[in-house]
Order: sequence, then structure tokens, then C-alpha cells
Amino acid sequence: MQPIHVIGGGLAGTEATWQIAQAGVPVILHEMRPHKQSPAHHSEHLAELVCSNSFGAQSSDRASGLLHEELRRLGSVVIGKADEHQVPAGGALAVDRGLFSRDLTDTLASHPLIELRRDEVHQIPDDGVVVLTTGPLTSEALSRDLQRFTGQAYMSFFDAASPIIVGESIDRDIAFMASRYDRGEAAYLNCPMNREQYLHFWQELCAAEQAELKEFERETAKFFEACLPIEEMARRGEDTMRYGPMKPVGLFDARLGHFKDPALKDKKPYAVVQLRQEDKQGNLWNMVGFQTNLRWGEQKRVFRLIPGLENAEFVRMGVMHRNTFINSPELLGATLQFHQRPTLLAAGQLVGTEGYTAATAGGWLAGTNAARVALGQAPLTLPVNTMMGALIDFISSAEPKHFQPMPPNFGIIPALPAKIRNKRERYGHYRDRSLDDLTTWANNHKLELRSPSLVATA
Repeated sequence: MQPIHVIGGGLAGTEATWQIAQAGVPVILHEMRPHKQSPAHHSEHLAELVCSNSFGAQSSDRASGLLHEELRRLGSVVIGKADEHQVPAGGALAVDRGLFSRDLTDTLASHPLIELRRDEVHQIPDDGVVVLTTGPLTSEALSRDLQRFTGQAYMSFFDAASPIIVGESIDRDIAFMASRYDRGEAAYLNCPMNREQYLHFWQELCAAEQAELKEFERETAKFFEACLPIEEMARRGEDTMRYGPMKPVGLFDARLGHFKDPALKDKKPYAVVQLRQEDKQGNLWNMVGFQTNLRWGEQKRVFRLIPGLENAEFVRMGVMHRNTFINSPELLGATLQFHQRPTLLAAGQLVGTEGYTAATAGGWLAGTNAARVALGQAPLTLPVNTMMGALIDFISSAEPKHFQPMPPNFGIIPALPAKIRNKRERYGHYRDRSLDDLTTWANNHKLELRSPSLVATA
């Protein structure tokens, strides 16, 4: 049997390759690293996480958590490894990114039906079944060929990554471990600010010098609202950060007493910078919500104004890069096949799904359908009441003129038959309907589902 070619070894490509091989079809996964690096990657491993190490909230009545659960039941290798290499992150599914990507690389490389080629693909192969999962940083040569094939220019937005700090350089006399309202395990380090400290930090952040964009980038720059650079957020108003990543509500230093004690009201922080554990040893910490395009020297200067980070040692500075994506509603069907060539499929951020878990979901469907096409079987369309199905339905049927990347959220799922005002209850009903529909759909297509894990609601 002719092997399927998967181009791009990110989360979507890794998942697609695994699903193809598990279906009994030989597959060649092309990854250009380490021979050619992208602006955002740092290693040669597959499925490298380049921004945060978090896959989002894992409670099954949250949008990302529901997507995790759907993928677990469908046998996702990416979510399976994320569960294995999980690190404390409160209510989020966060991983030790080094162990996670190395394990996935070894797992795929050892599969008898998978060939891992370290090469750059300059053109879409003319024949056979092909899956494009090159992500938002597709190489220039392949980008030109994809534009030739589609007859369309890429669309784009700007994405940014947060700095990572050495744990030993954080002042633990100031930073405190806590979860919001003492819920669950205390998994975040919190750097508190009083009003004076916050205003000084805000003013310096607004005045800090940004890395210069190239001329063509300045002309097309558009930030994705779910991943705004912290300095862009600061410029939107004095309190914008305090209602965003620096929200202090429910966070309190237990060393001072209990957060409900009215005598300690004045001790509650005015703003908080949260740090999330990056690795299992707790040696590295990510500045939550602090994606940035500041010059590296400015990052050190301004971020060391944060109490507890005066002597912070940075192992990775924040970076910003342009993400590109195709106009999927005009080009793709709900099976992730190109209308003009059904043997060519695409998934991941390239097609306009936003976030790690969404990329994985697209990889699952593209890989599954690529294998089915190769085997002469009808490709699958996911039920729209599932989070996976709703995402794919959105990117394949949205208004092309205003199309922008979409993360998992309950707003894209069809409404419930009866209106439920309580949000927690409503999301629980969405979850139950989704998983019921997924089970029925899988049984109808004779797909084997894994046993439910159903992470408890928060």
C-alpha cells in the first residue's frame, strides 16, 4: 500500500500520523527540524509546545476539558501522553513539555508503520493521500506552493509566548503558593502587588520598547484576542490587566492567615502575577498570560519590577511571531478534505483552529479520514453537538470574509432544546449531550471508544 504523507510534526501532525498508523496504513511524517528551525521552536522533538505548557482547563464542564475527554475516548495519543506527563496546574491540564514531546517522538519513531523523515517539503506531493499540518509557521517554499494550489493568499494574526523563569531565582518570601479561593491543590506561585507597585509596573510596561516588526508585518498586524501581548493589554487601560491575567480575586497568602478573616482585608493583593509550573521538578515557571513582544532587555527590566521577581533568571524570553492560516470555509469540508482535491487534507492552526487541544482534535480527524480514504472507506464527519464537531463545523462553514481562528468554546455548539440560565448547569448539559452523541456516533461507525475518564467538575 502506498504510504500517506503527513507534512509537519506539531500536535496535529503527530496525532494524524498516529491515527493513520493505528488504522494499519503506512505513513511518512515529514518534519524539517532540526535541519531548518522555525522562529518559535527550540528543539527537534515532535509536538513541541512553543507557547504555554497548558492544554487549558481540564474539568469536563469546561470547553477545553470537554475536548480533552472526547479525545481521550477516541484514543488520542497526544492527550494520553499529556495525562502521563501532567504537572500541577490547579484546574488545568499542564505538562512537563520536555518529557511530553520526547515521549511522543520516541513513541512514533518506534511504530513499525511510521517513518520519520527529517526533511523540508517544498511542494505538496502531486499524488497519493497527503495531510498538511505545517502549522502557523509554514516554511516559505511550501507556503508559496499552497498559495499556488488554493489561489489565495494567507490570512494572518500575531501570536506571542510568555517568558519562563528559573524557580530558584524567585523570592519565595514574597511569592506564595495558592489556588483561587483555596479550591483544589495550590499549584500556582503568586507574586502580589499593592496599588502603588501595580501602577508603577503598569506605567513602565506601557512605556517599554517593543521589538520592531518588519514593514510587511506592521501593515498586516492583527492580534488574536485570546493571546494578547501583555503590553498591548496594558495600553487598553489602567485596570485591564487586573481584570485579566493579573486578577487578584480569591488569591491570598495563607501565611498571613485565612482569606475570609475580615481583619486581613487590607492584606489582600491589589493585583497578582501568577506563575505556572513548567516541569515535574518545579525548576521552571511560566509567567501566566505574559506573552509579549517587548525587547528582551526591556522584558528583564520591567518584569523584575514584579515583587518576588527582582532577581528573576529567564531561561526563555517572551517572543511574538506572525501566525498564518488559510481561509478554510472556502477551501475545506467538514471532513477536513480540500474541495478541489479530496486526497489532500489539512489540520491544526493552519486551518484556523486555535489552541493545542483543538490542533490535536483536527489531527485526529484528518488522520482518521486520510486512512479511510487510503482504504477506500467513506470519510467521517463528526457530530456537531460535540466540541470536536462544532470546531470543525465552524472552520468549514463560517463566513469566509470575516473568518478568524476559533478556540474551543460552548458558543459554537448548537443550543440546548430548553434554556438553562445557570451557566454551570448549562455547561454540564452540553457535556452530557456531547458525550452521549459521541458514543452513539462511534457505535454507528463501529469505532472503539476508550473507557470514560470524565474529570470531575470543578
